[in-house]
Amino acid sequence: MIDKIKEYIGEAQSFSTENKEELEAFRIKFLGKKGILNDFFAEFKNVPNDQKKEFGQFTNALKNAAEEKVKSIVETLESKEETKGVFGDLTRAAEPVLIGSRHPISIVKNQIIDIFANIGFNVSEGPEIEDDWHNFTALNLPEYHPARDMQDTFFIQTNPDVLLRTHTSSVQVRYMENHKPPIRTISPGRVFRNEAISSRSHCIFHQVEGLYIDKDVSFADLKQTLLYFTKEMFGKSKIRLRPSYFPFTEPSAEIDIYWGLKTETDYRITKGTGWLEIGGCGMVDPNVLKNCDINPDEYNGFAFGMGVERIAMLLYQIGDIRMFYENDVRFLEQFKANI
Repeated sequence: MIDKIKEYIGEAQSFSTENKEELEAFRIKFLGKKGILNDFFAEFKNVPNDQKKEFGQFTNALKNAAEEKVKSIVETLESKEETKGVFGDLTRAAEPVLIGSRHPISIVKNQIIDIFANIGFNVSEGPEIEDDWHNFTALNLPEYHPARDMQDTFFIQTNPDVLLRTHTSSVQVRYMENHKPPIRTISPGRVFRNEAISSRSHCIFHQVEGLYIDKDVSFADLKQTLLYFTKEMFGKSKIRLRPSYFPFTEPSAEIDIYWGLKTETDYRITKGTGWLEIGGCGMVDPNVLKNCDINPDEYNGFAFGMGVERIAMLLYQIGDIRMFYENDVRFLEQFKANI
């Protein structure tokens, strides 16, 4: 009988499994109501008196071996389940993690913001759905002014005084209404114009407009600011300012940068001239300052605006502006390195 108990002790100590069903079968076999241990305890009364002590010791040893084995395996299985729940299956082969990318418009916009931030310009933002005052009238474009036709506008049908902003100059008006000079701010954002969509133009695009208001500001300050920007953004120092007309600046100019004609894309973007218009600029019209409660006899300043898409097309040699809005993953994946 003692030899049989020793044999069961060895079996209990050597038992191993990672299966809950097998563990439960082991527990029932040794510790269940009809298990081996109950049989030995029932047999205790029939054991000769001189063997009872040894029989009892080996029976308790079998019980302890079976209970400790069950407890040990349960703890091991629970530990593995917890690890799998938190970290997944650690035995599974590794899978590549797909990395997203910033949109090229966001990349270029952030670069422009950083460049002007280095010379003290802060960032101001405003609503994309604007009213007539901030988008037109305050900018020296009163009702029925012919210059309004320069910007084909999306008006809200139920309220002709509400529209989708045609430029971020409306943000500058709001900023001047709430801040006193000196003012040095840029206004990045999305704008809308009712224009035909082609490889060079779109009805939705992005602008970054800048405004500097202080005492004794000159056109030379404006030119040097733009020259600093083109050097930092493109590494090029050749620009030209062509006389132009904007109702809210006087004098006004178009900003061109000389990019060159090294590739076929350069020819297409610049129409074979090597020059590309990136924005407009000028000295702020005194009427605009008056509309924003700034004394034009004491303060003056300059403003400029540039298209983010045009700059991105130059930097990344993109020949069609429509690619920015088609959300083609093959196109966007090319900008992962610029995160």
